[in-house]
Parts: sequence; structure tokens; C-alpha cells
Amino acid sequence: MSNAIDKPPQHRSRRSFLAASAGACGALALWSLRPAGAAFAASGKTTTPGMVTIVQFGANGKKTGKVVVPKVVKSDAEWQQLLSPISYQVARQAGTERPSTGDTLNVHDRGLFRCICCDSAVFSSETKFDSGTGWPSFWQPIARENVVEATDRSDGMERTAVSCRQCDAHLGHVFTDGPPPTGLRYCMNSAAMHFVKLA
Repeated sequence: MSNAIDKPPQHRSRRSFLAASAGACGALALWSLRPAGAAFAASGKTTTPGMVTIVQFGANGKKTGKVVVPKVVKSDAEWQQLLSPISYQVARQAGTERPSTGDTLNVHDRGLFRCICCDSAVFSSETKFDSGTGWPSFWQPIARENVVEATDRSDGMERTAVSCRQCDAHLGHVFTDGPPPTGLRYCMNSAAMHFVKLA
């Protein structure tokens, strides 16, 4: 009688344990068969260290598609050799050019604004507007994938810094006092970009 009462719970416990173990092993086997970068891809991050996904644009200003490219990494000395003093200060040292001094402030031609460090397209003339601030301003980047926004607590204030995804060049800051349709003002530095006119 005692054995008959004790036996079913033991069978249930053993069966539950075996079922749970089989399920865990199956899940582990499936997990090991997934693509190596699945977890990163699901989170929107790159699947290969040192690689980033950006949207490329042709000479005609048209989107040519998303590509995975190597992150541009150079030594501080190399950047100093490649860039003008003001571009180095802004793009590599997160500086800010003096207002109304940038050479793309009053550019109104159709074209693309490309990162001064890696040539990645970051803004389009189609979203440029006159903010009256003294810096080139845009209501959105050319592609979300091409820029990174991060909290900047330097100089005793909190702002949102904008940088180039492909090379980490500091471009400027984004504020919430822009025009429709986004209500955003991407306040950029001319020294961090160069303008390519469309044919």
C-alpha cells in the first residue's frame, strides 16, 4: 500500500525531470544551430566586430542600398595629418566651430553632405533649412543608419550628440526645436562635412 502511494509521485517527478531535460537539450541544440550573428541581428547591432551597416548613396543622390562596411579607424596622428585643424578639432575632438563661419552654412544647391573623415553620406540638401543659428541645420539625417545619437553631458549641460556611424566623427547636436515634419534641428558643423553637388 505504501509503495503504491509513493510510486506515482516518483514516476511523475522522474517523467517531469526527463521531459524538462529533453526540452532543454533540444533548445540548446537549436540555439547552437542558429546563425552566428542572430542575436546581434535581432537587436539591430552589427554581426561582425569592426563592421557597421550604412545606407549608401550614388553620385546622383539616389539610395543604392544598405551595405555592411568596415568601421574606419585611424590613429590620432593619422587624423591630424588628413584633416584641417578645425576639422580635426570638431570631428575628432568633439569641438564646435564658431557660428556663421562654416563654408556650407549658406549652401543651397542640391546635393549631399558627406562626412569629412570617411565620405559617408550623412545629410541631404532636401532637409536643410535656415535655422538662424549660424550652423548648417537639417530636420533629419539622410538615413538613420548613417548616424549615431548619444547623450552628451559635457560643458555642464545635457544634449544629444550626433556622430558618423562609419568613423565616429562628431558632426554636431540635435535639438527638439526644428520645423515640421520632424520637429528636430540637427545643428551640424560645416567642418565635419563636405558638400557634393548633384549633377
